[in-house]
Amino acid sequence: MRECISLHVGQAGAQIGNACWELYCLEHGIQPDGRLTKEKSSQEADNSFSTFFRETHNGKYVPRGIYADLESTVIDEVRNGSYAKLFHPEQLISGKEDAANNYARGHYTIGKELIDLVLERTRKLSEQCTSLQGFLIFHSFGGGTGSGFTSLLMERLSVEYGKKSKLEFAIYPAPRVSTSVVEPYNSILTTHATLEHSDCAFMVDNEAIYDICNNNLLIERPSYTNLNRLIGQVVSSITASLRFDGALNIDLTEFQTNLVPYPRIHFH
Repeated sequence: MRECISLHVGQAGAQIGNACWELYCLEHGIQPDGRLTKEKSSQEADNSFSTFFRETHNGKYVPRGIYADLESTVIDEVRNGSYAKLFHPEQLISGKEDAANNYARGHYTIGKELIDLVLERTRKLSEQCTSLQGFLIFHSFGGGTGSGFTSLLMERLSVEYGKKSKLEFAIYPAPRVSTSVVEPYNSILTTHATLEHSDCAFMVDNEAIYDICNNNLLIERPSYTNLNRLIGQVVSSITASLRFDGALNIDLTEFQTNLVPYPRIHFH
């Protein structure tokens, strides 16, 4: 089996993760407690989704994913939310103080304290895989954790996992929809730091997502939940070929072959 490990970093990464795993569960007939629905368990065995879910000894399915944030608010919502039983507690990692929209704090000071724990938990997940094919990394370019900690994490993953593929799903800051004045700086710093470590990056522009919600879906005042669920649909469509049987883009390396003309021009 060619497994993928999802890493959700910072507030944006975690909230997109919530939308994605909720959708994956609905698509694969997995309940919020990790058990299969009656209809799904009565069907003949189809284990194509085990690229994203691991089956435990007692028949539950656990996502092959990790949530990491330098402060605990967003991850506490996952711990106490409706999908709390889906994740193993070790997969939800949070620190004590956030990066305060500061790349340097996420990469050099606060991030340094958490990186070894995240890599240790990632190692445990990778050891449960028969043939790990790579990582899907969800983060924002504008936040301190999403930019600083992600670039540190990707550097370390390159060292420890060598040629394993790394796909990014990144929220790029938009000038009209800005939460912080330093977003452009964080974006430049993380783009520079991750350029050599990312194999393929799918960029999502908040402003464009807002426009789709307004114009196409006729949502007057879109909330972050609306945005994240729309992004979840996109991620689900991109990863469908990894989770279901098919002929195209079965492998993460195939995404590179089909989408990336030159290694450094890997943004979509």
